[in-house]
Amino acid sequence: MVALTLWVQAVRLYYRPRERRLTPLRATCADGWEIAVYQREPVRPRFEEPVLLCHGLAANHYNFDFQPPYSVAHYLAEAGFHCFTVDFRGAGASRRPPKGRRMAYCADDQIDFDAPALVRLALERTGAREAFWVGHSLGALIGLASAQGAVAGKLRGMITLGAPVFSEVDPLVRLAVRLGSSLAWPYAFRHQIFSAAVAPFLGYVSLPFTEMVINPRHIAARVQRQVYAQLMSSVSRKMLLQLKDWVFNDAFRSFDQTRDYRAGIARLTVPILVIGGSADRLAPVPQVRAAYELAGSSDKKLAIFGRETGCAQDYGHADLIFGEGAPDEVYPLICKWLIAHASERKNP
Repeated sequence: MVALTLWVQAVRLYYRPRERRLTPLRATCADGWEIAVYQREPVRPRFEEPVLLCHGLAANHYNFDFQPPYSVAHYLAEAGFHCFTVDFRGAGASRRPPKGRRMAYCADDQIDFDAPALVRLALERTGAREAFWVGHSLGALIGLASAQGAVAGKLRGMITLGAPVFSEVDPLVRLAVRLGSSLAWPYAFRHQIFSAAVAPFLGYVSLPFTEMVINPRHIAARVQRQVYAQLMSSVSRKMLLQLKDWVFNDAFRSFDQTRDYRAGIARLTVPILVIGGSADRLAPVPQVRAAYELAGSSDKKLAIFGRETGCAQDYGHADLIFGEGAPDEVYPLICKWLIAHASERKNP
């Protein structure tokens, strides 16, 4: 066990991102949980609204603020945006629950508590009245749901990347969800140690379920090793049980099934850019297109990245951020859309 611990620490140290220069912050949620937030200052401030970059399931803030060129936060900061990346509860530096509480949380807690705390902190730090929400996978779902209540009126716009609003997925995804919820007993699925331990071998061997998350031909082997060493986080069993409900019942709703988050998307008026990958098995194109059509906003745009739309490669789930073509094909569209919807600072 000691040898494994030393190996994992060495792997994480070796594959750590080399350029950080972040301001670490803490946001206290209404239920007492503290979440870690990281502020990246713009090279030259140009826009009023900050950008909130929100990671997906089993990930952390490295999802959006990694090592260039695979860093949306770096890209947007260079364009003039204040960027705030978050570790949602249970992830990264937000792992510890309040004293006396167990690590039992679900998406509802991130929607009702984490999202408002994140928005409040970013607005207080920048003096802005509204913010942009950019979410990948579960991070996008949290944004779509919180915009229906908890942060309604505080979002200038929203970008979703690979958001599985609909859950008509292939059998392999169902198997992974069923397996994960079983392995998470009694409190959480703690796979981050395994991920870091095997990270140096990626590119030479393939792990089970890999192609469910990425197109391995589109993400460089070294990037895969870095991501597996740094990006993975534990997942609460309660979260996995909620995800199991979504996948097996084609739903997007609260844990107690009293709130239908999917139905609420039709009532949203916030401008939205919906992004999908042509080879995404967690959020397949037909489901991404259906989510776009469901959105109630009159200002909405759909973009699918793949060979059929002129891209160099077909994009899987994580490829939208870490694919070799992402910095040249995906990031510019994100930035262009944000600029078109942002307010120029009067005194840059």
